[in-house]
Amino acid sequence: MTTPTHPTRQPLLARLWALGEKAIAALELLQPAAQLLARLYVGSVFFRSGLTKLHDWDTTLALFMDEYHVPLLDPTVAAFMGTAAEIALPVLLVLGLFGRFAAAGMSVLNVVAVLSLAEIADAALQGHVFWGSLLAALLLWGPGRWSLDRFAVPWLRSRVLAPHAAKQADYTAARPSA
Repeated sequence: MTTPTHPTRQPLLARLWALGEKAIAALELLQPAAQLLARLYVGSVFFRSGLTKLHDWDTTLALFMDEYHVPLLDPTVAAFMGTAAEIALPVLLVLGLFGRFAAAGMSVLNVVAVLSLAEIADAALQGHVFWGSLLAALLLWGPGRWSLDRFAVPWLRSRVLAPHAAKQADYTAARPSA
């Protein structure tokens, strides 16, 4: 025989479940801040790396010719492309302007950096893995509410896709059905 529970008294598991849901909802409020911090951190790492390469271009070229073995690219071309990407993409990422594009480009840079080094120290590899995980999160969930993308993407969508969608609707309506 079961004992009846008081109608206003919830079981312990139900109260814990409700408390967990409230905690998760509170943590979700921190997501934009976490996305901004990830963008700032990874962007600063890559941007400073690009500045270092610009500061001593002769050494950069020598490193790309002797130590970094970028597949399929001439070392000089790889040095120019890598440095340009390390300067431009972090700026886009930090601003959150074309944030997913910037995160994807920086992910490619990150993977190429790991693959192009014949020997990489464990600590350096762990840094690249950490940056890659932050970039993957930004790729999956975007740059967040505190980004220029939040305003630019809807504006671009209304300017670029809306006329195309209207033309597509006109074409579909004018097409004879079979």
